[in-house]
Amino acid sequence: MPAIGLSQIMRVTIALAMTISVTTASLAANSATSGVATFAGGCFWCVEADFDHVPGVLETTSGYTGGRTKNPTYRDVSYSNTGHYEAVQIKFDPKLVSYAKLVEIFWRSVDPTDRGGQFCDRGHSYKTAIFTHSEAQAQAAEASKITAASTLKKPIATPILAASRFYPAEDEHQDYYNRNPVRYSFYRAGCGRDKRIKSLWGSEAHKGIKKD
Repeated sequence: MPAIGLSQIMRVTIALAMTISVTTASLAANSATSGVATFAGGCFWCVEADFDHVPGVLETTSGYTGGRTKNPTYRDVSYSNTGHYEAVQIKFDPKLVSYAKLVEIFWRSVDPTDRGGQFCDRGHSYKTAIFTHSEAQAQAAEASKITAASTLKKPIATPILAASRFYPAEDEHQDYYNRNPVRYSFYRAGCGRDKRIKSLWGSEAHKGIKKD
């Protein structure tokens, strides 16, 4: 086996260092171009539908967070004392939409004055909450909460909590409004979601229109 010269070792070392540098820069760039927001707003089918069309939103995932039970199921969260909320985790492009704007949309797509759930869905898992992923998000959410209370002239029941582990919901709950449009429309109308949001927020109410 031929001996490896010092120059060869140096070339390999430099090439390896350059590869690591490029990979690190690529990962940093990807991290910088996307953000994560997590909101609990009652039925996660509806929260997905409300945010999917927002310019700058890249992806939404329904799931469970904020509780004690590991790997919870829909049945666990709905019928057991898991402490989890139905929530949606939103991946977004901060160049196209700010976190503060997403929070503003969130307030106007729920009834943040309701302490017992949302619309026809009652109980802890259907309560509203904002789960923040950084101190900057926490500050933005708190400031927005003050503005929402001033706009509505009512106390806001929605807590602002540090994000904890998020468990994606079962496949049948992902993108439900698209895959089951008739059932979804019947549920949303029957639950009185849009009617209540309109009565609370008036012309500021967010309209959950499906994106093209």
